[in-house]
Amino acid sequence: MQGERAVLAGGDAFPRNIPLFIAFRIFFNARWYYPVLGVLFLDLGLTLEQYALLNVAWALSIVCLEVPSGAIADQIGRRRMVVLAACFMVVEMALFAFAPQGSVWLFPILLLNRILSGAAEASASGADESLAYDSLKEVGQSAAWPVVLARLMRWQSVAFFVTMLGGSVLYDAGFIQGALHTLGISADITSQTTLRWPLYATLLNSLVALFVASRLTEPQGSSLQRPTVGATVRQTLAAGRWILLTPLVLVLILGGLCVDSVIRLFLTFCSNYLRLIQLPEVSFGLVSAGLAVIGFFTPRLSQLLVARQSMTANLLVLAGMTLVGLFVTGLIWPLWGVLAILPLGMAMSMLQFFLSHYLNAAVTDSALRATVLSFKGLAFNVGYGVAGLLFASFSRLLMGNATEADALAAALRVLPWAFAALTVVMLAFGFRLLHPRAPR
Repeated sequence: MQGERAVLAGGDAFPRNIPLFIAFRIFFNARWYYPVLGVLFLDLGLTLEQYALLNVAWALSIVCLEVPSGAIADQIGRRRMVVLAACFMVVEMALFAFAPQGSVWLFPILLLNRILSGAAEASASGADESLAYDSLKEVGQSAAWPVVLARLMRWQSVAFFVTMLGGSVLYDAGFIQGALHTLGISADITSQTTLRWPLYATLLNSLVALFVASRLTEPQGSSLQRPTVGATVRQTLAAGRWILLTPLVLVLILGGLCVDSVIRLFLTFCSNYLRLIQLPEVSFGLVSAGLAVIGFFTPRLSQLLVARQSMTANLLVLAGMTLVGLFVTGLIWPLWGVLAILPLGMAMSMLQFFLSHYLNAAVTDSALRATVLSFKGLAFNVGYGVAGLLFASFSRLLMGNATEADALAAALRVLPWAFAALTVVMLAFGFRLLHPRAPR
C-alpha cells in the first residue's frame, strides 16, 4: 500500500502508457448508440430475425478470434494489436454510420460491421491491459496496478453515464426539437435527422481511440517476433496448459465465470424485469445511468478488499452479493424491486477489478500475459452463451399457456436457487483444487 500511495502522491509518476491506456479504454468502449441499439437496427430497416442473426455473428467473431488475437499480440507486440483494434473500430463505425437505410445492401454491410466489431473487441481484449501492466512492471510499479484500475473504473463510469444519457438525447428528435425551440432556434428536426447522430458521435470516438492507440509505446523488455500459425498454436497451448496447471488461476477464472455469466444474463433481460416490476419506461435510461454511478464508487471498496482479504474470500463476497440480488429479483417487488440492481451492479464492477488484479499478479511470464487474459475473455463469453441457452430453454418450458411476463417471473424465481447450487459445486471443486489430498 505504501508503494501505491507514493504513486498517487507523485501525481504524474505513472508511465506515459497508463493515461493513454485509460483514454483508449474510455473512447473504445463509450459508444453513444448503446442505449438505442435494438431500435436503431430496426429503424434502419432490419427485421427482428436479421437483428438476432447479427448478434450471433458478433458473438461468434469474438469467440473465434479471442484467444488467437491474444497469442498474436504476445508475438508481434501489444501496441500493434491495440492499434489494429482501433482501426477495426473506425471501419466498423464508418460502415454502421453510412449504411444505406432500407437497401438490399443493408444486411450484408451490417453483417460485416458486426464481424469487424467482434474482431475489434477480440484484438483489444488482453492486449491493452497487458501493455499497461507491463509498462508499470518495467519501472517497478506493478504494485500500483489496483490504483490504475480504480482510476480507470471511475473514468469509465463517468463516460458510461454521459453516453447512456447523451445517446438517448441525440436519438430523440422531439427532445432536440424542443431544446432548439427553447433556445429560439427554428429548425425542422425529424427522427430521420437524428437517426444516425449517436453513430456519428461514436465514429468520432473511434478516431480519437485510434489517435490514442498510435501514441502508445511497447515496453523495452518485450520480445517481439514474426507471427506464424505454428507459433500462435504453441503460444495458445502453452497458456492453456499454464492455466490448467495453476489451481489459483483456474479457480479464479471458473469462479468469476459463474458470477459474470449469471449477472450478464440478468442484465440482458433487465429492461423486461423493470417492466415486470411496473417501473415506467421513461426511467429505464436513468436506471442504466445509475449502474454507471455505482461503478464510480466501487473501486475504492475493491482496493480495500484486495488489500485486506484473500482471493477466495473476495470471490465469496461477490457470490453473496449476487445471491442477494437474484433473490430480490425473484420476489418481483413492484417498484422496490429496482433495489436488486444495486448488489448485482456492484458485484459486476468489483469482479472486473478482482480479475484484472489477481490475473496480472499471477502471470509472472509477461510473454503469456495477453494470451492468458484472452483465455479468460473466451471462457466468459462461452459461459454467458451457455447460461443464455439454458435460461431460454427453461423459459420456453415454462411458457405453456402463460404469458411471456409470467414465464420470465417464474424463471427469475428459479435463477437464485440455480446460482446457489452452482456456487456450492464451485466451492467443492475449488477447495479440492486448492487443497489436494495427500497420496496415501
